[in-house]
Amino acid sequence: MPLLDIHDLAISFAGSPRPALDGASLSIGPGETLGLVGESGSGKSVTALAVLGLLPPAGRVLRGRISFDGVDLTAGGEAVVAPLRGRAISMVFQNPRRALNPLRRVGRLIGDVLRAHAARGEGRHLTGARLRARVVELLAAVGIPDPGRRADAYPFELSGGMCQRVMIAIALAGNPRLLIADEPTTGLDVTTQAIILDLIDDLARARGMATILITHDLAVAAERCRRLAVMRDGRVVEAGPTARLLAAPAHPYTAALIRATPGPTTRIEDLGA
Repeated sequence: MPLLDIHDLAISFAGSPRPALDGASLSIGPGETLGLVGESGSGKSVTALAVLGLLPPAGRVLRGRISFDGVDLTAGGEAVVAPLRGRAISMVFQNPRRALNPLRRVGRLIGDVLRAHAARGEGRHLTGARLRARVVELLAAVGIPDPGRRADAYPFELSGGMCQRVMIAIALAGNPRLLIADEPTTGLDVTTQAIILDLIDDLARARGMATILITHDLAVAAERCRRLAVMRDGRVVEAGPTARLLAAPAHPYTAALIRATPGPTTRIEDLGA
């Protein structure tokens, strides 16, 4: 049985002439890595926000179902989604500098999340020195050097790559079964991008997490994901094993994405073909 199953999901936003999602369907199994690819505006991030119940007030689910581990999230609403958010399902947002509160130290940001989980019955006695130790442990787990000192830093004192590691530490604080990484390397240099993606891969394997990697970069998804789902205009137009989909795309849009992905010998003229 899939861990996450989205079926015929349609979402509209007030004032928009067309739905943001128009019958999107996809699934991911336990421990699997799925690449969700497509151009900007195709509905990738809206899909992720819908799973977490984080649609803005203007968003409305028109039809469809989101099921997590057999539980219908769309029918249950906030009462069902809230206990899962950050614990069973976590998300790494793009642009960590905007996602992190600049007025709180890194350790306080992570500690807030840990305390929120404790309030729901997980780690009720995680306070004081034990809370601090857990914060430092999470920072160390995502490869931040001198984690004790970094816990006292503000986000603006850290590099973009370090801020993204903090975001990953926050996402892991509740030991989720599903991690959604939404363009996790936005704004990072190529070397740091590879380090962050390697980190997500390693953590997912070590923890047995299912991972959805949202990206517009087909080459990145092809390298990192065993299975791909291609989105266009609010729908998943094609999904399947990465090797099969790249070798024999069934949808013209997938074929166009592949042609538009530069390789080592690609010429500028080839991208316009």
